[in-house]
Amino acid sequence: MTVPLDYEFSADPARIDAARVHDLLAGHAYWAKGRTREFQDAAIAGSRNYGVYERASGEQVGYARVVTDAVTFAWLADVVVDPAHRRRGLARLLVTGIVADLEPLRLRRVVLVASGEGHDLYESLGWRPVDGPDTWMVLTPTGH
Repeated sequence: MTVPLDYEFSADPARIDAARVHDLLAGHAYWAKGRTREFQDAAIAGSRNYGVYERASGEQVGYARVVTDAVTFAWLADVVVDPAHRRRGLARLLVTGIVADLEPLRLRRVVLVASGEGHDLYESLGWRPVDGPDTWMVLTPTGH
């Protein structure tokens, strides 16, 4: 993969621009429509957070988070790239950076819910459908 030279990946939580993350998700991610800033800030606080930044301006143009016990399991969530910066390999940069950051943890499983638009990207990076999907279950508490 060629790394886009005008951008950089970071796993530094201090670089996360929470207001920008909320704007990106609420404005450009169908699954986050209506998500409040308070809700998003809580999600950020409970996750490992990652960003892609434009080198020249330092502006955050991509975001993703991982929820994990840091031993056995992780869930990749909220992968989003600003539409003005898409089609430049930034989602690939973001996901490969995250996987590399998680590698030392030697997790048994990393999962995600792949949207239609990102499915091809994840497959090209080695992700595959869950084995035995009939053994997975979900609980959606009332009001969520």
